[in-house]
Amino acid sequence: MNNTMEYKGYVGSVEFSEEDGLFYGKVMGIRALISYEGSTAAELVNDFHGAVDDYLALCEENHTEPERAYKGSFNVRISPELHKQAVIFAMAHNMSLNSLVENSIEQAVHAG
Repeated sequence: MNNTMEYKGYVGSVEFSEEDGLFYGKVMGIRALISYEGSTAAELVNDFHGAVDDYLALCEENHTEPERAYKGSFNVRISPELHKQAVIFAMAHNMSLNSLVENSIEQAVHAG
């Protein structure tokens, strides 16, 4: 089972409240709170699409740039010693530190 859905480049979570008998979720990876719900999977998907469309329309109306998640750039904080070891390893293998990090994350994601 997949606990996310995607629409217009936005990724939304999928959760279920047994107590309320509702599916619900929110758009992930941005600061703006965009939430949605539905009593069926189809209603959840429709409300998700509507919430994203409403957010984009509001941004256009206010002449603001919509937030975009997952731009491909992020900061990572690690120990200075691990940083040094990673740079040495990357240099020894004729690759950049960015390539090492990207390859390592790709291997971890595909292994899981």
